[in-house]
Amino acid sequence: MKRIWLLLLLTVLAALAQETGRRDPFHIPADPGSGSDPKLPNGKSQNNEIAKEDHQNNIRDAAMLLKLAQDLQAELDHDGAFVVSVKSLKTTDQIEKLAKDIHGRLKRY
Repeated sequence: MKRIWLLLLLTVLAALAQETGRRDPFHIPADPGSGSDPKLPNGKSQNNEIAKEDHQNNIRDAAMLLKLAQDLQAELDHDGAFVVSVKSLKTTDQIEKLAKDIHGRLKRY
């Protein structure tokens, strides 16, 4: 019985999508008067402000990434060949997280 209701629901949604000429029946149209680039209350472009903030965050995270990499190198030089400290593992986790954050912000543009 549940399958029949699901099939009926999907059929209705497909019919609505064809009727409206859109692929996504759940699409909420943007405000027609807003334009493609939303503005902040101070009149500046929201997209430009987000890009500036992302750039500043990338610079900050890259500096932190450099510091962590240098710290890791010093730790590895200090430790022996068969010794891996927990601090080194935590540092590599932080490096990985920062690198993913930077990569994710850069992929937006």
